[in-house]
Amino acid sequence: MRVFLTGASGFVGSFFLREILASGEHDVAVLLRAPERAVRIVDVLNQTNIIRGDLNNQKNFEKEVKKFKPEAFVHLAWNGVMGRDRNAIIQWRNITATLELVEMASKVGAKDWIGLGSQAEYGPCQNKIDEKEKTSPTTLYGVSKLAACNLSERLCQELGLRHAWLRLFSSFGPNDNSDWLIPYLIKTLFANGKPRLTNAEQLWDYIYVEDVASAIAAVLKSSAATGVFNLGSGRALSLRAMIEKIRNLINQDLPLGFGEVAYRSDQVMHLEANIERLKLLAGWSPKFDFDTGIERTVDWYSKHKS
Repeated sequence: MRVFLTGASGFVGSFFLREILASGEHDVAVLLRAPERAVRIVDVLNQTNIIRGDLNNQKNFEKEVKKFKPEAFVHLAWNGVMGRDRNAIIQWRNITATLELVEMASKVGAKDWIGLGSQAEYGPCQNKIDEKEKTSPTTLYGVSKLAACNLSERLCQELGLRHAWLRLFSSFGPNDNSDWLIPYLIKTLFANGKPRLTNAEQLWDYIYVEDVASAIAAVLKSSAATGVFNLGSGRALSLRAMIEKIRNLINQDLPLGFGEVAYRSDQVMHLEANIERLKLLAGWSPKFDFDTGIERTVDWYSKHKS
């Protein structure tokens, strides 16, 4: 299958790109603003078709996409993912970019359109979340992801495209953005520092990034996979226990600063995905439990200390 991919240089996108290249079943074009800065995928770029462009100026690269003749669009890019930008006005631009990509997919003859959403579309929930759960996002990021989901689904229906939207729960793995909890913990502990933490009483669903990549690839492959899907491990574990596991892998004598950071006013205390729909329609199941994934992650960071 000929696949046009956005977000290939990001954390999830880089693993997904490697996943579909390794399968040998896909010819892939990647959209990059600056290929020379795509450090996560520099070793596999020569296996792709590089299209230079910016999602906010799609007319500038539409001809190149049309020339590539993609059968599927996989849209993983999103501006303003980090916490400091989650209530910034930049979020709204992502909605327009998403809808323009749907229109482009139709214009160039693609049949499948897959987008990456977020558990933030649901807002705080107390129980295991399935796709029928009420959506009450508390950030502009969550509101914008939800709007992009609903509007892209409607537009795909009108244009005759298969639409799939994967609401990603918390992911982790090698070479993640440093501001997230797990990379922050690992880097701080490797520097013999004391990480500042909440009381960490949450129950949390963390999914290893290679499982995220294989799930997106499974949805791409399965024509029956349409609509919204939760993408998580399907299990909520004690956040405190996960933090202690990471500390013990590095140095069990190092202190942890539990209680030094207050919970946010909208802090989610129970995050757990029901992934039965994804299993049923895409034939996918996660392969990595938390312990295996975190051991691989800590090992990677131990070899890439800066």
